[in-house]
Amino acid sequence: MTPGEHVSVAVVGGGPTGISAATLLAQYGIDTLVLDRWPQVYPQPRAVHLDDEVYRILARLGVADAFAAITRPAMGLRLVDRHQSVLAEFRRDTTPTCNGFPAANMFDQPALEELLRDNLTRLPKVRLRGETDVFAVTGGADGVELSVRDRVTGGESRITADYVLGCDGANSTVRSAIGTTMRSLRFAQRWLVIDVGCTRDLRQWEGVHQVCDSRRAGTYMRIGPNRYRWEFALAEQESVDDYATLAALRPLIAPWTRDIADADLQLLRVAEYTFRAQIADRWRLGRVFLLGDAAHLTPPFIGQGMGAGLRDALNLAWKIAGHHRAGLPASVLDSYEAERSRHTRQMISLALNVGRAMTAGGELGTLVRRLVVPRVHLLPGLREKITDSQTPPLPASAMVRRTVRTRRLAGRLCPNPVLATGRRLDEELGRGFGVLTTQPLDPDQQGIVDGRGARAVLAAPGTELACWLGHHRVTAALVRPDGTVMMAGRDLSALCRALPWFVFDSPAQTPANAECHE
Repeated sequence: MTPGEHVSVAVVGGGPTGISAATLLAQYGIDTLVLDRWPQVYPQPRAVHLDDEVYRILARLGVADAFAAITRPAMGLRLVDRHQSVLAEFRRDTTPTCNGFPAANMFDQPALEELLRDNLTRLPKVRLRGETDVFAVTGGADGVELSVRDRVTGGESRITADYVLGCDGANSTVRSAIGTTMRSLRFAQRWLVIDVGCTRDLRQWEGVHQVCDSRRAGTYMRIGPNRYRWEFALAEQESVDDYATLAALRPLIAPWTRDIADADLQLLRVAEYTFRAQIADRWRLGRVFLLGDAAHLTPPFIGQGMGAGLRDALNLAWKIAGHHRAGLPASVLDSYEAERSRHTRQMISLALNVGRAMTAGGELGTLVRRLVVPRVHLLPGLREKITDSQTPPLPASAMVRRTVRTRRLAGRLCPNPVLATGRRLDEELGRGFGVLTTQPLDPDQQGIVDGRGARAVLAAPGTELACWLGHHRVTAALVRPDGTVMMAGRDLSALCRALPWFVFDSPAQTPANAECHE
């Protein structure tokens, strides 16, 4: 085995989670190497949905405009029975939310991955190496050693890194290497996934159709101008081989394609997936971390699987950069699992509840749904909760500090309005901490903010930021680099003193007036 090289961070796995983590680290100037066993993007479509919070991460990565060209907003959710009768419809506004983007967005995963990889090439501090197998990971007090094999030449070498991120999927080599196991949340269903191309418009309602039927649960979604997806639960005796042709699939997709000739339908993919709910019992060992499917598997009923991995990447990247280069304490790294594990478990639980509510219970369950679902809109606030894309707050940690007054605010994302500068708040704050306040900073407060690499934004009266602070009965909020509220309150000086040191080489920052463009 030949001697190797040293990098600050080695990312194992070049999917959306790994590429996103590498991009974020490179933006902080961290030398990063991505190792992937494949030479190019996996061509088959998988994930098809992300919400406005994850879209906000894409903007942070620098691909929001390019992503807008390959996505389409979804209009909401329609629940239908086995006969296609509408039980309930939950429409969603496709205009931007407080995060700055539509609440639900449909896309083709390979196209998104191509954007992410192309974007990665623009950064000087990161490299992507394909055709590389990682077959051993050994951690030590001062770093991690990877044993890798070139899949073309067969040559083996060693790479050492200060940190290793295991983004290598459900069958993660990194997870096995650190002795972590996946804990089942007692859910496994076999589903058929069908992707079809069609140049003719199917003339269907432009939202997600959920077939609420215990005998054959199903989902229909329009992904793009000429792409459609169906997902159907498989019976015990069925397999993907039973649906290998368009003729075999026709009975399943007929309710949506009755007027479409076979010649107009292109079968892009038919695959069998087992939808699982699992979460790792440990997400970290020393300097090795697990992200994405290596740490958790979420059933697709609420479209949060891929997004969870991007949330992991954003949560961890700034913490590694802060500890590695900006002097943040090691406890900040501990907060990664503390925050993301609980949040992910909550999202998995939500997905399971949605899936069971729509598909479980046999014939009795079907009858109950026919009676109950059409009356859901009569329950105060429930319709809004179904279409609300906001995810639960992060739990308390070293980087989320709650008080009785701010328990509903700390741990949540701050809004992302357009400011008087013409930029959104995320752009104005940059990649460091921020102080949002309705009060001008005095010289001492401004000195603390500037000295610790943060940015202050004054929320002018009547603006979205001022209204948001006022709604939560605070006058200031300390915002982390990932847009999460670390703490909030009425004592601006105390918040400034609580700012962590997070100083990188960057141009001097000055306060901005946060008057929004209405």
